[in-house]
Amino acid sequence: MSGLMSRWKRHLLVFLAVLGPGFITAVVDNDSGGIFTYSQAGARWGYLPLWTLLPITVALIVTQEMCSRMGAVTGKGLSDLIREEFGLRMTFIIMALLVLANLTNVIAEFAGVATSLELFNVSKYISVPVAAVLVWFLAVKGNYANVEKVFLFACVIYVTYVVSGFLVKPDWKEAMFSSVHPKLILDSEYITMLIAMVGTTIAPWMQFYLQAAVVEKGITIKEYAESRLEVIVGCIMTSVIAFFIIVSCAGAYRGHPTDIVDAGQAAQALKPFGQYTFILFSAGLLNASVFAACILPLSTAYSVCEGLGFESGVNKRWREAPIFYWLYTLLIVGGAGIVIWPKFPLVKMILLSQVLNGMLLPFILIFMLILINKKHLMKEWKNPAAYNAVAWLTVVIVTGMTLALTGITIREVLEKK
Repeated sequence: MSGLMSRWKRHLLVFLAVLGPGFITAVVDNDSGGIFTYSQAGARWGYLPLWTLLPITVALIVTQEMCSRMGAVTGKGLSDLIREEFGLRMTFIIMALLVLANLTNVIAEFAGVATSLELFNVSKYISVPVAAVLVWFLAVKGNYANVEKVFLFACVIYVTYVVSGFLVKPDWKEAMFSSVHPKLILDSEYITMLIAMVGTTIAPWMQFYLQAAVVEKGITIKEYAESRLEVIVGCIMTSVIAFFIIVSCAGAYRGHPTDIVDAGQAAQALKPFGQYTFILFSAGLLNASVFAACILPLSTAYSVCEGLGFESGVNKRWREAPIFYWLYTLLIVGGAGIVIWPKFPLVKMILLSQVLNGMLLPFILIFMLILINKKHLMKEWKNPAAYNAVAWLTVVIVTGMTLALTGITIREVLEKK
């Protein structure tokens, strides 16, 4: 018994030591865009979309686990491996698309900051610049350990959505039934919403950030079992948060299907259920937006610098990694600056970001599977046949749905012209 307790204690200590990259990457996926998508799903379709969360969680676990394993085994980031195995030209093209896609995503996050604080009558001309400065100082003046602690604290704040879900007092029986009974309605809006839920959960930047964070934290194959568990816990936590966002909005709009224009409208709909419900949902939106506004520029800076051979990492000083910090700074300044531009078409920019993510994600997933099956890179840790079957099936499904979302989005953009 004492030996068993000793092993459990050792595994717990190692798990706490590696806690960070996988958990943070998965949870931050519930950013302002994700919150809007889940809010819209609940407001428009009630509890029906809840069944998608189980297969989405499986797909997320598969993709994130592969990145974590590659980082632990090779000690290199994903963009670094792509450059070494596929050449600088291919890497440059992918990095250019990633920068463009992530810039549009950063814009969306600062728009989320503006929306959440405008609910409390704080002007975006105040909230966005203040948030940008705080985000910039966090990485530039900190180190990886301190930055990670802040990010882990931000993950905890997502519990506000769980509390708000209970305060709304939804129909739990219907919610549980819908969670395990798939229902596909032959309606273009419903299908588009399902595709969007997948698209907002598995994004290209996540794969690059997770693997880079695993490498910078120094996680090796010795800690892989605990690192893998951390990734799985993070993915499950992400879906739990999504579940309560959908439930909150389904409960708020019960019997009155509504198309909402942003997550702020969803927060407003919770006011009749009590001031605390409204405040908690709004606080969650603010936290998610600021959190993602930190992660996305960091992810981009990591990826580009690794892929093109520049020094990177928040543990380095500015003079040691100038390209890393300058890119990080420019993304924050650009994203925040565009949001406070009075007449900038934010909705079109968000649509463009979906198109770019849709174009990039299939390539990233295929590169990942090719890399993780290379014997000279992964040795005995490459994918076994059974795992490859599951992984490729996930790639086919995610790619098909993402390409469908891209096509639908392009069509919507053309129709609005």
